[in-house]
Amino acid sequence: MDIDIRKLGLADYLPTVEAMQAFTAARTAQSADALWICEHPPVFTQGLAGKASHVLHPGSIPVVPTNRGGQVTYHGPGQVVAYPLLDLKRQAYYVKEYVYRLEEATIRTLWHFGVTGHRVSGAPGIYVRLDNPRSHAQLAQRPQHQASGLHTDAGGNASPDFQGLGKIAALGIKVSRNCTYHGLALNVSMDLEPFSRINPCGYAGLQTVDLSTIGVAAAWADVATVLGQKLLTYLTP
Repeated sequence: MDIDIRKLGLADYLPTVEAMQAFTAARTAQSADALWICEHPPVFTQGLAGKASHVLHPGSIPVVPTNRGGQVTYHGPGQVVAYPLLDLKRQAYYVKEYVYRLEEATIRTLWHFGVTGHRVSGAPGIYVRLDNPRSHAQLAQRPQHQASGLHTDAGGNASPDFQGLGKIAALGIKVSRNCTYHGLALNVSMDLEPFSRINPCGYAGLQTVDLSTIGVAAAWADVATVLGQKLLTYLTP
């Protein structure tokens, strides 16, 4: 079954989430899958595992609790947000592979614009090298080398190693009755200052970047189109 793409433009966050929830609750085994692509006005969103301590000083930007996985993140104009609404049972793959496919589509989108995206063990999302975003050199902390990708803090807790990296795309998903909603956000050309008001995705000091700050001039619409095409390719079984 085909995936129906809808471009929502600039859409308020909460009504969009409510629409995804309603879509998911009403769908049947015969319902078509969908992909919604949009950008949001400034908003911090707090995932199910979110800790209030990771929201440092939100100022006038609203903080909206939501039922996706993960911790706090920021959405704002200049960021491409993609919400796949899929029946995973029909697609015939599990959640772990779904996350991998989302990340792969994002990596391929970045590559279209000459940037090399990387995965980091224990930290969903896509990262770039700050010293050379176009470098193909593999990271020591990539998932295939999971033991080398984690270090322990003063309390002995394992955490990912972000040294020399900037986060360019975040993932946060929800699966209900084998159906997905929420999704991913890819930073194109945005005001990054609000990320300094939180611990992005729960990591203090994690640097966030967008395409413009690493030297790539790309229009939001162009990135949205490429990401949509890559998601269609990589989400298809």
